Order: sequence, then C-alpha cells, then structure tokens
Amino acid sequence: MLLPLLLITAVAALAANVREFGARGDGKADDTAAIQKAADAGKGAVFLPRGGYRITKPIRLDLTRNGPLGIHGDGTATIVMAGEGPAILVTGSHKKSADPKGVTELTAERERAPLIDGFAIKGANAAADGIRVEGTIHAVFSRLYLSKLRNGLVLTGLNRNVLVSDVNVYDNDGIGILLDKLNLHQVNIVNSHVSYNKLGGIVVRQSEIRNLQIGSCDIEANMMVGGEPAANILFDTRGGSIREGAITGSSIQHYGRAKGSANIRFIGEVNAPRKVGFFSIGDNMISDADLNIHLKHARGVNITGNTFALGFSYNLLVENSSNITVGSNTMDQNPDYDQPDFRNTVQFEDSSDSQILGLLINRSRKAEAALIIRRSHHFRIADTTVLDSDGIGILLDRVDWTRVSGCLIHDRRPESRDRVAIRVAGGVRNQVESNLVEGKIVVE
Repeated sequence: MLLPLLLITAVAALAANVREFGARGDGKADDTAAIQKAADAGKGAVFLPRGGYRITKPIRLDLTRNGPLGIHGDGTATIVMAGEGPAILVTGSHKKSADPKGVTELTAERERAPLIDGFAIKGANAAADGIRVEGTIHAVFSRLYLSKLRNGLVLTGLNRNVLVSDVNVYDNDGIGILLDKLNLHQVNIVNSHVSYNKLGGIVVRQSEIRNLQIGSCDIEANMMVGGEPAANILFDTRGGSIREGAITGSSIQHYGRAKGSANIRFIGEVNAPRKVGFFSIGDNMISDADLNIHLKHARGVNITGNTFALGFSYNLLVENSSNITVGSNTMDQNPDYDQPDFRNTVQFEDSSDSQILGLLINRSRKAEAALIIRRSHHFRIADTTVLDSDGIGILLDRVDWTRVSGCLIHDRRPESRDRVAIRVAGGVRNQVESNLVEGKIVVE
C-alpha cells in the first residue's frame, strides 16, 4: 500500500495543484476561474486535493491548445457543478480513424490520452452534466463518482479508443453514460457500476459505432416505474449504426414494474435491419425487467450462456430481425424470488434465418406458450427444454421452413391436464421430429 501512496504524492507534487491557483475547496466559493487557470498553466496534470470545489461554468480541457492534459485526485475531492452544461469539457481536433497512419503529429504529441481520474462530480443544477468529450483519441476515465447530475458521462462528435473503468455513475436524472451523435471506434466500458439513472444506463443514439465492449459491470434500475420506457443498455440506431461488440459478464437488472422498459434493447431502422447487430451477449445475469432482452430490426446477434429470471412480459422478444442465435441460456424462476405476474417467455415475430439451441425455459407463466415463433421462416429449434410452464410448450404460428427436434417438454405439476406440447398452426415445409414430450403435438 505504501508504493501507490508514494506514487500519488509524487504525481501531485508535479501537477498543477488547484489550491496554488486560488481554489478554496470549501464548497461555497466559486472555484471555476482558479481550476481553469490550473488547467491552462501548461503543467499537463491538474491535481484536486481533498475538498469540495463549486464551479459555475465548464472547466475546459483544451488539448489542442494546452497539450497532453488530465485532471485527477486521490479520491477525496468533489467538483460541484452549480451551472449548466458539463462540469468538465474535454476537446481535441482528431477527425480520422484510430489507424496510426491517420493520426496527425498534433494529435500524437499534444492531444493523446487525456486522463480523468480519482474524484467525484455532483450536480447542483438541473442542467448540469458530469463530463463531455469531443474529438479525442485514447481518452481514459477511471475511479470517478458521477451523481445528482443530468447525464453522467457524454461522448459526442468523433472519438477513438475510449476506456471507461472503475466508474460509479449513480442516481442521475438523465442517462448514466450517453453516446450521442457519436462517431467512435473502440470503446471499452468495464468494471463499472451504472445504476439508478432515471432515463437509461448506457445509451447509444444517432451514432456510428464499431467495437463496443461492455464487461464486468453492474448495470441496474436505470428506468422509472410510471415513466417513459427506458433501458439499462439501449442501442438505438435510428439515424446511425452499431456493429462489432459484446456485452459480457455483467449483472443487468431492475425494475420489472417499469412497463415497456428493458434490460437490453437494440432498435434498428425499419427499412435497414442490418444497422444494429454483429454482437454477442454472453455470460450475464439478466433479470427483473418488463423485457429482459428486446431486439427490433437487428441482424447477427448471438445470445448464449446467460442466466435469465423475472421477464415480466418477455425474457426475450425479437421483432423483424434475422440471423439471431439463442444458445444454452438458462431461463429460470427461482421460487425464492417468486412474483405472481412474470411470464418468462421467448417470442420471435416476423423474423428469419435464426436458431434456438440448448435453451432451458423453466416456469413460464400466463402466456400462450413458453416459446413462440410467429410469421417467420427458416428457424431451427433443437435440444430445447421447457419445464413446468403454463400454456403450450412450443408454438409455431404461420412459420415456414422450420425444424423442431430433440426437445424435451414436460409439465410435472400434478394439476396439469390435457396439455399441448407443440403446436404448428399454418405454414409450409415444417418438420417436427424426435422430441420427448408430455402432451399432444398438434399440426393444423
């Protein structure tokens, strides 16, 4: 523990300490001008010692003008944004890709890798944001606490190779991490806690994004009961596109009573269903939302290795999508968390070229069927298990060129009677074979 402390002390000694530029840090005085002077002093690093630093205008970290620049603390400082806009505005001039051939000498020498680390930002104005970032490459955001703001961290314009780690974005009136009108390649959001942000957790809208990784995070309750539908993770590509990425190893959950809200939601363009996809959703714990996962106009999404519970309307709803693989996920309802009105169902509508392999659905409730494929074609459903569920086990409704094989469907409850295990209603070129079921197989 001694070495990190000595390192922090040494870095602080070389940095522009805001107290030396007149900042009071008493939570009352307006420290805007003093902190801005420290940022413009040419030392590069700005250090925030312990205290509360009230500001009324954004602190501008102008990389083009000031060269390599960052602002950091030792975890004991809080910036209180009493004005409108971001508490910290980070800007550069990078306009190209992350390929080294496209990085100018100005960017490589003066604008690379701004570091924002080790302090808190709290809002004291309804229009206060935490951090806003434009035109950067290799920006790093770590060990931050962003709370009581409108939006926590906002990335916009063109950015490349962004790292967000060990950040708490908590209890904000808007969105936790917002990627808005953004052109970005390579962004990692890891080891972070994003929760109780009323309008969404991690939200992407009207952006062009490639290589987005979300991993080892706790993302929960980023929606309001009685409010407009929101999502813990929302990719809205109407007016943009998102491809190449993964959501892995995270806990994504709450609130099931927020009608229309989702844990994970992808929304693509109606007439361009390929704009959101080429994505993996794996090894997460996903629970307690009206829709646990919702895909609309998506293409190329692999959902495997997740544990689902408490999907109040759906565990998975897929609409107008293609090339979706649902693998060996567990969709359970543990009696310890039992609630009376969950459904825990899986439904595909108007979709194609997809497969459901090795899925377990246990205790679907009050639904027409545990697994529904409707107005769709070219599906393979294999080695899927449906246990102790209300309604039909697997329903194919106006489905073509679909095969159901190797599935196990059994209701072990003593009150179950005269069950329909599999129903095929309409459609052509469908095949149902080699399934082990209790109840009838009905082909209409």
